[in-house]
Amino acid sequence: MNRLTYWLLIALCAAVEIWGQVIGNRDVLWIGAIAGVGVIAVARLLHRADRYEEFAETGEER
Repeated sequence: MNRLTYWLLIALCAAVEIWGQVIGNRDVLWIGAIAGVGVIAVARLLHRADRYEEFAETGEER
């Protein structure tokens, strides 16, 4: 996931949270918050997988 995609997804999740506050619906607010945490988790997993592949290619162990 590149940086642009990451930040666009985070911005979308923040917009959903704000929209949930504006309309007064807590379910929408929680959906935005949980989606934001999911985006962060997936980005971290993909970054970790990329680092693992780099070590596997060079034969180094951490």
